[in-house]
Amino acid sequence: MDLMLISLLCVFGLLVFMMLGIPIVYSLGFSAVFAGLIAFGSTSLPKVGWTPFHMLFNLAWTPLPLFVLLGSIISETGIGQDLFKAAMAWLSRIRGGLIVAGIMGEAAMAATIGTSAATIVVVGKVAVPEFERYGYDKSLGLGALLAGGVLGPLIPPSATMIIYSVLTDVSLGKLFMAGIIPGILLAIILSIPVILICWWKPQLAPQAQGVSWGQRFSSLKKVWPVLVVMLFILGSIYTGVATPTEAAGVGCVVVLLIAIAFFRLRWQGLRRAIIETAVINGMILFLLIGASFFTYIVGSANVTKYLLNAIGPSAISPWMVIIAINVILLILGCIIDPLTITLLTIPIFFPLIIRLGFDPIWFGVVFVVNTQIGLITPPMGIDLFAVKTIFNIPTGDILRGTAPFLFFLLVFLAIIIAFPTLSLWLPGMMIGK
Repeated sequence: MDLMLISLLCVFGLLVFMMLGIPIVYSLGFSAVFAGLIAFGSTSLPKVGWTPFHMLFNLAWTPLPLFVLLGSIISETGIGQDLFKAAMAWLSRIRGGLIVAGIMGEAAMAATIGTSAATIVVVGKVAVPEFERYGYDKSLGLGALLAGGVLGPLIPPSATMIIYSVLTDVSLGKLFMAGIIPGILLAIILSIPVILICWWKPQLAPQAQGVSWGQRFSSLKKVWPVLVVMLFILGSIYTGVATPTEAAGVGCVVVLLIAIAFFRLRWQGLRRAIIETAVINGMILFLLIGASFFTYIVGSANVTKYLLNAIGPSAISPWMVIIAINVILLILGCIIDPLTITLLTIPIFFPLIIRLGFDPIWFGVVFVVNTQIGLITPPMGIDLFAVKTIFNIPTGDILRGTAPFLFFLLVFLAIIIAFPTLSLWLPGMMIGK
């Protein structure tokens, strides 16, 4: 049977299994094994057995469990609460300042946690009671926090960037540095609709009580844990003192010491953090195994080669290809999670990007932002429905609150596509290239 037909059958099988409600990890595996048996017969079975060994014993994945552990330990502390209170003190006089404080708190937490859901929940558990206390519109506040969740994987460390780096052999250190300036820019851009909406409709965000300058400066005393972690992780990578794996290990030790000495972390909290880390990493690794065999079957049809041959003799602009890729990713983001999108599309799109002469570091940042937007778009917005459940808000209200920020996220995506220097300047300045 034609390999292209087999690849289409494999993709069709994945969609059918997903619509039947089968978890994505099993849908990937079942459809790939089924298509592999049709295409290659029993000779495909050794590949099925060899794939888990190859994936699980690849040391390139080492930073991933370490950064997940780091984020899990931080979730057991009060660091997120201290960050939000400091931001709230400085922004209290701005109408909508509590919501802006939440976004800024997410930006700071992103530099230590690295995932969108954890960033939203850690800040949200502190921010939402304050929204209710001061009479803020809950849907607007949670909509802003949802959009701010994109900062989690964009500002390093980032699980998505780690996976992208392993799949493409692009420098993880440079990827981490590439996300910093866009991350800061995004935090500013997401604050704009908050201020505009609250100025237009003051009833959505009553003016909070002012805070004295003494209280503002005093609040900064509790921000130091995040600064210390950022210094050890990002500083060591930027200067070339440590690899991302080494920086992750050092970061875990530093966070653990801070959590024990200053936040009274004890065995029960550490146990919860370790269990959460094991569950998250186990889920990711099983998904990697299924997706690896799936991409092997689909890749056997040389889809990338067909795309390159189609684009080569045509007059299609490389930038039109970039736009098309981003549209495809946005559509996929509505129905598939970012991790699965990364594993399925990067083996196909990355060679195309390189062939067209685009920078892989820049594309990595664009890819991360694009796939994270999918987490807040229905019908499969994972973060969207997680927030709905955790904070007990009707679906219509959370969708209404998210809509204006979704527009600004798309504007931000267009900006980083149009201006690659925003992503490439800091990696180009790295000492340890």
